[in-house]
Amino acid sequence: MNHLASLGMLLGRIAIAAIFILSGLGKFMDVEGTSAYMASKGLTMIPFFLYAAATLEILAGLALLIGFKTRWAALLLALFMIPLILLFHAFWEVEGPVARAAEMVAFLKDLAIFGGLLYIASVGPGKYALDRCCHKNCDSKSKV
Repeated sequence: MNHLASLGMLLGRIAIAAIFILSGLGKFMDVEGTSAYMASKGLTMIPFFLYAAATLEILAGLALLIGFKTRWAALLLALFMIPLILLFHAFWEVEGPVARAAEMVAFLKDLAIFGGLLYIASVGPGKYALDRCCHKNCDSKSKV
């Protein structure tokens, strides 16, 4: 794998990881606001889901960032995204064209993140990752 492709994969992982790490930290820093938003979407067992989601976002986001168990972290975050996309960005249920359009943008943004996570889960972390150094057969000739 050439240097430019490896650098692109690293930057892509950093960008996607930042979304989850900051989102998880934001949940911990604004428990009341996050709880109210979750309640407005009809969610139950809010404390459990809030703390579980925040912890997952931070830990899996950090794993993605440093490239540790990268494929598993990406797959876990992708699975986490499925109910979020459908529950929190159901643009088809929103009244009014402006609000519906805004919600559709959020839906498509999350769908793109989901796609990026599936891509990482499929091809791996790239050259610049802890995963590359944790395998017995790690050498300079490895492709990913």
